[in-house]
Amino acid sequence: MKTSSYSAPEQSGFKFDNSYAKLASKLYQKQKPEAARNPNLLLLNHALAKTLGLNVQALEKEGAEYLGGNALYATAEPIAQAYAGHQFGGFNMLGDGRAVLLGEHITPDNKRFDIQLKGSGRTAYSRSGDGRAALAPMLREYIISEAMHALGIPTTRSLAVVTTGEMVYRDDAYPGAVLTRVASSHIRIGTFQYASALQDRQLLAELADYTIHRHFPEIAAAENKYARLLEKVIDLQASLIAKWMQVGFIHGVMNTDNMSICGETIDYGPCAFMNNYDPGTVFSSIDSKGRYAFGNQAPIAHWNLYRFAETLLPLINTDEDQSIVTAKELLEAFPARFLAYWLAGMRHKLGLFNQEQGDLELVEDLLMYMQKNNADYTNTFRSLGKELLKTMQIYHDAGFKNWLQAWEARLSRQQENFAQSLTLMDRTNPAIIPRNHLVEDAISAAVDQQTLQPLEQLLSAITAPYSTDAVHSKFTQPPEPSFDIHYKTFCGT
Repeated sequence: MKTSSYSAPEQSGFKFDNSYAKLASKLYQKQKPEAARNPNLLLLNHALAKTLGLNVQALEKEGAEYLGGNALYATAEPIAQAYAGHQFGGFNMLGDGRAVLLGEHITPDNKRFDIQLKGSGRTAYSRSGDGRAALAPMLREYIISEAMHALGIPTTRSLAVVTTGEMVYRDDAYPGAVLTRVASSHIRIGTFQYASALQDRQLLAELADYTIHRHFPEIAAAENKYARLLEKVIDLQASLIAKWMQVGFIHGVMNTDNMSICGETIDYGPCAFMNNYDPGTVFSSIDSKGRYAFGNQAPIAHWNLYRFAETLLPLINTDEDQSIVTAKELLEAFPARFLAYWLAGMRHKLGLFNQEQGDLELVEDLLMYMQKNNADYTNTFRSLGKELLKTMQIYHDAGFKNWLQAWEARLSRQQENFAQSLTLMDRTNPAIIPRNHLVEDAISAAVDQQTLQPLEQLLSAITAPYSTDAVHSKFTQPPEPSFDIHYKTFCGT
């Protein structure tokens, strides 16, 4: 295995601090990226680079070597992180089997972000894997993570995609690539599960204290900071999943190792967006029983949080029984918290500024009519209150017309006028999501035809999701009905 061979000054503007590498070595392994045969910078996220305070010109010149794994920045201290996870309910000891954390970049405004190379070769946690990634799933993560960011949903982001000039072998041979992922951190529920599985209370406390210091410093002096940590993560997950549900996003593989402690969407494997509303929607090829179906995401997040709470029990209280009582009380608040976040967002999607007792029923009735009429989730919400709604099948449902009258009556009972409600709805209901068929077309063009034009057009559209610009009209159309019947997404490993 050929690893990175040389280092260079921080001409690109990276300023690494690497605080995670100062934790106990049980939590990671020092690991250099594996050099690529012929790295080529395929995509560079200029907007994100500027946000991070990086030198775009230097990245364009040197990104292939440094973000492809052939060279190391002078202050980088690359590591592969250890973690565990419940994968479809079964527990496994895991780790970064195909990723290397270069370090933590400190931006000019003193914010800290992990810079990780995904697909950069074998690590101590690769087991029988080759540590490489295929180009197609790396492009998918780039597209979807940027769409999620534009939709206002907390997420890891993608700085660059570098092709390796090598093939990776799965069910067939595919072009290889390395994705540069940017995250507030890569600390997962699975990271805590790993520390807990080692039965090392000191290690667990060190990880928890580090997490609090890095992400939740406001609770560091709390009477029971570990209980407050659990409460913070519960709240963040409730908010995050509600945001997913409001735009029809399906993560596809909500294993505990794919749940970020800081509440960011992470690990875009078999993810997809729902077209016709159906809470049972599953596109993942590995989710044959629908464990991670669209409508099951909140209950699964709740289940994952129970696993997180189990790791914290030795820290919350020295009396295990009392610790369980405290954790259970906090966990039982999750459904109500999720519902509150979800309903608040759904009110905005309906143009509602205030609250009434019947709002939940109003929302649920709309979703029922959408499912009954195979209505497109995104377009139905976007069309409410507009003439376009009259061209849709759902409009001819007598029950739905009654619902419209109830909705209009509900709008009339608030101080804001109808025009203000429409403005709120247009700010809340995206016109454009990364439609699955367009994502596949863009990836296919890039991988099979070596043209980035469809991908660049798609990126331009999805990074302005609330736009009413007619030039983007093709990005608002759902696929043919038969597409979803056969469509499957894949993990990429």
